[in-house]
Amino acid sequence: MKRLQYSRFALCLVFCALLISPVMAQEEHSVVADYDDGGTAWIIPIHGNITPSLAAFVRREARAAQNFGVDYIIFEIDTFGGRVDAALQITSFITSITGARTVAWINNSEATLGVSWSAGALIAFATSEIYMAPGTSIGAAAPVIAGPGGMDDAGEKALSAIRAQTAALAERNGHPVGIALAMVDTRVELWEALVNGNTAAITVQELERLERGAGSVERVNVISPVGSLLSLTAGEALSYGLTSGLPGDRQELFYTLGITQITESAPSTADGLVSLLTSGPMQTILILLALVMIFLEFQSPGFGVPGVIGVLCFIVVFGSGAMLGRVGSLEILLFLIGMALLVVEIFILPGFGIIGIGGFILVGASLVLSMQDFVVPQIDWEWTLLWRNISVVFSSLLASVVGIAVIALLSPKIRIFDRIMLKAQITGTAGGPDPDSLIGKTIVVEPALPLEDDEDLSALVGKTGTASVLRPSGKAMIDGQSYIVEADNEFVEAGSSIAVTRVRGNRIIVKKL
Repeated sequence: MKRLQYSRFALCLVFCALLISPVMAQEEHSVVADYDDGGTAWIIPIHGNITPSLAAFVRREARAAQNFGVDYIIFEIDTFGGRVDAALQITSFITSITGARTVAWINNSEATLGVSWSAGALIAFATSEIYMAPGTSIGAAAPVIAGPGGMDDAGEKALSAIRAQTAALAERNGHPVGIALAMVDTRVELWEALVNGNTAAITVQELERLERGAGSVERVNVISPVGSLLSLTAGEALSYGLTSGLPGDRQELFYTLGITQITESAPSTADGLVSLLTSGPMQTILILLALVMIFLEFQSPGFGVPGVIGVLCFIVVFGSGAMLGRVGSLEILLFLIGMALLVVEIFILPGFGIIGIGGFILVGASLVLSMQDFVVPQIDWEWTLLWRNISVVFSSLLASVVGIAVIALLSPKIRIFDRIMLKAQITGTAGGPDPDSLIGKTIVVEPALPLEDDEDLSALVGKTGTASVLRPSGKAMIDGQSYIVEADNEFVEAGSSIAVTRVRGNRIIVKKL
């Protein structure tokens, strides 16, 4: 009865969580200013580490701004960088925006650090205009890989892809392409030059091409030599034509753009929750807890609290991935097939063989795919992300195996498991208690019925044979003849060699060799 009550209570908690989730997901918007008729703008903050959850937030808020019909969508950037895949998702969506001008705004206030580095610079190049407050900086957009010894440069394939993408974004939006290249690739030599009397930042290759032409070209100085990665202050960015202006604060930016009605987005509670749930450490904990709870459920009759918790953990893992657009029918199908194979291996087939291993592989593959938005990696950073996800899942599986082993060893000593673990021991065989265990005890024996034949089975003691599945009774072939036998306090797999240890009447008791 208590078990049923616990199950109902757990299901009620799940139901309540599903009910309040839409409330938590409500968008948080505030009107910053609403003056007379004029331009309208929507501010979307891109603060902190660039993550897939932040990319989902930017997509959702930008769609809301487009539906509202604003004139400007302002992306307030304040970041040291983050994941390349998330940054590329953001840039891809920004370039697809129509009906509104996109503006990158690097603010310098008490609440910001005034930086747009790495992935932040890539996002800035995706916008139509860039504005920087005095004292801010932008640059250092080379892709790096986090390794055991710290940050390492990405491979040539990843560098080439990011370099081409950054240059394409700069060219598309009218930003200096040479600056974009020098911020990504240390092999680019960038020069300040006077081209027909105008200051420009161009690569040495472009400079040499112009010098061979008919125009007036004069070299001034090297902005970024070979071997260094370019970063620019707000003043330098203005002098080289990267930024459109240096407004001191938001109000000055709004005045410059002619904006009088402003709406600002803010991450909701649900955004913070999704960011937490999709982080590597939390994914590891959820997978570990889910597997351990499923194991405890298998050890207890019916379906109770451990099963509910395990299922809920898997729902959170796949549900949070689905909210970021990374879970589809493939991941769900692989997970269901993998779990089905594990159930078949545990409850139908003896031992643990190819079916169980296949189930583990499919479940692991589904969990890995739920953490990324691609199936087969094509470039270096995708391979890096794949190995990171594999390490998260593998560490979770390894930790769950250790946890299950510890629980299996300590569960008889832990009182909390008394109601869900089977503690009874098999002290005899299927035909009754082991006669040898009754030595020294006074018992009343009913007269035994005579056997249907006079076959003397005592001659089988010491002989060996091959058993079918003994759980604990079954058939065995001994001396070419089939007998009904009973295993001695153990289960015996099919095909195992057995030996007859004793015979009690018509009961043949065997032991696995």
